[in-house]
Parts: sequence; C-alpha cells; structure tokens
Amino acid sequence: MDTLVAGIHFPEDTPAAAIGHKALAVNLSDLAAMGAAPAWATLSLTLPESDTTWLEQFSRGFFELAERYQVQLVGGDITHGPLTVTVQAHGFVPAGRAVRRQGARPGDLVCVTGTLGDAGLALHLALTGDAPLRQRLDFPEPCIAAGIALRDHATAMIDISDGLLADLGHLLEPDGLGAALHVDKLPRSADFLAALETAGPDSVELGRDLPLGAGDDYELCCCIPEDNRAGAEATLAGIPCPMTVIGVIEGEPGIRCAREDGSRYTPSSSGYRHFSDTNGTD
Repeated sequence: MDTLVAGIHFPEDTPAAAIGHKALAVNLSDLAAMGAAPAWATLSLTLPESDTTWLEQFSRGFFELAERYQVQLVGGDITHGPLTVTVQAHGFVPAGRAVRRQGARPGDLVCVTGTLGDAGLALHLALTGDAPLRQRLDFPEPCIAAGIALRDHATAMIDISDGLLADLGHLLEPDGLGAALHVDKLPRSADFLAALETAGPDSVELGRDLPLGAGDDYELCCCIPEDNRAGAEATLAGIPCPMTVIGVIEGEPGIRCAREDGSRYTPSSSGYRHFSDTNGTD
C-alpha cells in the first residue's frame, strides 16, 4: 500500500493521467520487488473538487496500466479534501519463493536493474512533461518481469523509490550488514547524461548524487550471490532487462561509496525520509 500526496510525491503540475498511472505503478513495483505477479487493487481517492475531465484522465492513466498487467480494481473510496491517492495492490508468488528485504549475506553482489537518476534530474532541472526524463518521473514502469526472473537468484530485494542509499539501507539493517558501492558504475541513461550537460558546474557531482539519493525511478535493487550471477543475467536477457553490479555486501555496518580510483566519495544526500526536515521534493 502506498499513498501519494500532491506536492510531496508528485509536483502540483503533474497531469491527471500521470498521477493515475503512478499511483498504481508504485504499488506494482513493490510486488515486483518480492517476485510477485499482480492480481488486483483497491483505490482511495481524495479530491479538492469534483472535476469530470480530471477524473477521466486519471482513470485513463490508471486503467491503461492496470490492463497491461491484468490488474482488477476491486474496491475503494472517494472523499473530499487535499489531493491524495492511496492504492493497495495484491499479487501472487509461488509458496516459499517470495523475495524479502531480509536475507542478504556478506559477499553478495549489490545489483540494480535499468538506470538510475532520471526522475531526480527531471525534478532538479524542472523539466516539462515533454522531456524524456520527465516521462520517467511521471510514468514509471514497474519491473514485474524482472522481479519474477530474479526471485530464484536474489537473497534480498527492494524497489528503489526513496533513493538507492535509503532503500539499500533497508536490506542491510535487519542483519546489521553494510555495503561497498562503486559510484562510477551506477547505470545512467543516455537521456540522463545528455541533460546533465545543462546542469552547469555541479554536473559531475549531480551525476553521482542523483542516482544514489534521488529515487522515484522504481528500479530493483537486489543482492545476488556470485554463484547466481550468470543465471540471473541469463534469465534477465530474455526480457530484456539490463542488470548492473554496483557493489558488494560487507559484514561491517554502513554504506561506503568510492570512486573509480578508489577514493572515498561522500554523497550529498542519503535519500528521501518521511518526517525529515532535510528532504527536498520527493
């Protein structure tokens, strides 16, 4: 279950269709992180006013994604108030094969699917809905097929919603583990690299910090034993979905980031945390 609040989880100018899509997508992403196939959902919608056109566009965004993943809307509620959307999603996974946040072991490889930082850069540059990076922010694609493919290879998995550092931390905390990350191996899209050139003198740092802390890309972060790496890559190749090894799980608590030359790197943000006064726009 996830709740999206206007101005917190999406910019105020976000199109209604994008809000409908994202409200369902972020929940399907949580199912993907457990290796589950989605089945049905409920929807609670709080609206500041009755607006038929807005509702039609919201519904279009929601149901186009629902149809693609064969998700049935089975109930919900509509109330009056500040724009807020809550979706609860349910799915299926074979007995005993769900991937959880707990289970990582020292020596496991830290891997991510796809590319990171697109949504964060879209917000940083205040890009419009026509920009490819803004599309990534407004219309994230849940990694359902990748999650199912990885469930027999990963020891732990989570989707990246609050930023890689924050979400990886959720995998490490239960067992008191840590991780070493190679920041120059973070996968970044061609659109990200092209847009980064307009960011000015801070572009190098942004190129590392946004993939580490911005979040909202809804890729998967998983821990995979070295012996399972080839099998995981072969399974993902059939989707296709690129997987990048960005680090390794360690026994010492904490996340340590290093550049390609081995020097220590200190990120400017550790990701989004609710009720923290150090967050920017989520």
